[in-house]
Amino acid sequence: MAGPSADLRVRRLELLAVMSLGADLGLGQPMEHVLRECLIAMRLAERVGLDTRGRATVCYTALLTWVGCHVDAYEQAKWFGDDLAFKSDFPMVDGAGTGFVLRHLGAGRPLVDRARLGLALIGGGRREVEAIIDNHRRAAEDLAHQLGLDAEVRDSLGQAFERWDGRGTPGLARGPAISLVARLVTLADVVEVFHRLGGVEAAVAVARERRGTQFDPELVDLFVSVADEILVGPDGEATWSAVIAAEPELDVVLTGAELDAALAAVANFADVKSPYTLGHSCAVALLAESAARTAGLVEADAVLVRRAAYVHDLGRLGVSNTIWDKPSSLSVGERERVRLHPYLTERMLAASALAPLGTVAIAHHERLDGSGYPRGITGDALPMVARILGAADAYRSKLEPRPHRARLTADQAAAYLRDEARVGRLDGDAVEGVLHVAGHAVRRRRSWPAGLTAREVEVLRLAARGLAVAAIAAQLGISKKTAANHVEHIYVKIGVSNRARASLFAVKHGLIGDDDIDAESRQR
Repeated sequence: MAGPSADLRVRRLELLAVMSLGADLGLGQPMEHVLRECLIAMRLAERVGLDTRGRATVCYTALLTWVGCHVDAYEQAKWFGDDLAFKSDFPMVDGAGTGFVLRHLGAGRPLVDRARLGLALIGGGRREVEAIIDNHRRAAEDLAHQLGLDAEVRDSLGQAFERWDGRGTPGLARGPAISLVARLVTLADVVEVFHRLGGVEAAVAVARERRGTQFDPELVDLFVSVADEILVGPDGEATWSAVIAAEPELDVVLTGAELDAALAAVANFADVKSPYTLGHSCAVALLAESAARTAGLVEADAVLVRRAAYVHDLGRLGVSNTIWDKPSSLSVGERERVRLHPYLTERMLAASALAPLGTVAIAHHERLDGSGYPRGITGDALPMVARILGAADAYRSKLEPRPHRARLTADQAAAYLRDEARVGRLDGDAVEGVLHVAGHAVRRRRSWPAGLTAREVEVLRLAARGLAVAAIAAQLGISKKTAANHVEHIYVKIGVSNRARASLFAVKHGLIGDDDIDAESRQR
């Protein structure tokens, strides 16, 4: 599956727009909330007379302001329950003061638990809660620096949570001392939410209500006078296109090593959502790329799987930390939300030049027997790059602690992967490739005709002797579905459509009576 990843050219603005979709998920807002906010802010910027460079600064600031909203999702979930629900309510109030905090404290938990949290808040937790917005601000500034954005953008991000009345975060500026860019973005952020929920009338009402408290009075007056024009806008894909078309002469194109560095920064940034996944994506990228090269894949595929690994877990931002960090078994509904995260990754990337990475990333939890998610892909429909990514992700995950289990040793993780290959869920070659680059001794393997695996040869021997699917499953200790999938994939690989022709293939290639197959399959 040689892909175009090695030749990818991605505008930095595109990457920021992808990250803004992650911010939408992390805020509990519909996707493209931030993109619409960005359009509103840029239209206002044009009305106040900002030049091209100033409008570009508004664009970058709008896309990045909330990008760090997930970095302390662990703490948010600890104090407020569903962190996504907590943040989705934030724009609805004029300042998240004590009343807002107390209303959300321990949401969804029994009264006694909420009381304990209240005491903990009084006893020292207040500082941790008060740091939440400041954490977002600092994280956005840091990512802007890593992506090479200039000081004007970073300074605007530093004031993105200040208020006109001086009661914002970090509380170092008020009134006209706050940068014009930050004032524009703050207003656009809130009026977008109210416009989406209640139309132009609701957006105008909230702007007037917070005039002189959260918002610059003069900007509110300007907005109110042109709200019908400012708020009308493209929907769906046109929203993405309108933002991406903004100020292209001031943007940079990322290729090669610059693109890899940017994707690695994004990977680390996303993994911070939970303390259990720190550094996960970059570690998977290293394993997957090395395994692809060991397997002899072409250079384009090695680059593709590395870059897909960097972004494979972006969709985790759309699932609450009450689920990711839950120390007990997940409910059926919670498991379904987890199964959505690869799909969310693909949707975040779909409209951008990074879309080829999404087609691989979405498959990192798929399994050869169809038991994976989100689409239940089976067999040959799963390309080798996706099989390698799945094996690398599974291995690395087992080496990391999770809320419900301790980390496994390297030998335990290797045994797990080999068991998964033996029962037909993970690809045996992908598993051995990942384990080899991870430093494990690789078991001796032999090559089989038509790209058959040792397990498939074993199934072929039984099918050629006339055993039905149920009998094959019983003899090999696998499910009927897995056995049927094996038979189907074998027929496709060897180019036959019935047992008789399959038996001819087996005899021709000396596969009948090959006594070392069973031993090798048992080892795997």
